[in-house]
Amino acid sequence: MKLFNRSLKIILPTLVLLAAITANAQDAARLRFERLNGLENKAEEVVEVNIDGKLLDLAKRVMVKVNDPNAKKIGQAISGLKGIYVRVYNFEKENEYNVADVDEIRSQLNAPGWEKLANVRSKKNNQKIDVFTMFTGDVMSGVAVVVSESKSIAVVNVIGPIDIDLLAEMSGKLNIPKIEIEKDIEPEKPRN
Repeated sequence: MKLFNRSLKIILPTLVLLAAITANAQDAARLRFERLNGLENKAEEVVEVNIDGKLLDLAKRVMVKVNDPNAKKIGQAISGLKGIYVRVYNFEKENEYNVADVDEIRSQLNAPGWEKLANVRSKKNNQKIDVFTMFTGDVMSGVAVVVSESKSIAVVNVIGPIDIDLLAEMSGKLNIPKIEIEKDIEPEKPRN
């Protein structure tokens, strides 16, 4: 009995510490969208998605059970997620939003733990795409995508591990957006 009590005194604090570390990693991976709240009044179309907790658990169970191979793959890709948060603002005219609002979101991704995965800039529509990942040890604890154009802003924040390869395979299916990037082609230089 004494051995059990000693073990319990060591194991319980360790479990509490591990739970706190996991919760902190999840909190660190969650972006703060407050700066974007004022855009709702200016935007022509607004999309706000907050999926976490029981709703996310339900979505994961449904995706795996649906008789659609693509839906099952999505279910597999999101099986470890803790939250999905999306904000999309579409404007009628160009430059109707303050660039500083989007830059504040991007500045959150300069915090320790976030690593830049991709950075795309295109002069067409003043498009800027930034993709960041956060890892806790060897486990992905978050993904963030910030897309801004002259007439739209989209921010996606995924908390928890996600199978990026599987999700990329699903790009363009089941309403998962496919980001198409135009590459600037430089004219050929004359040969001498």
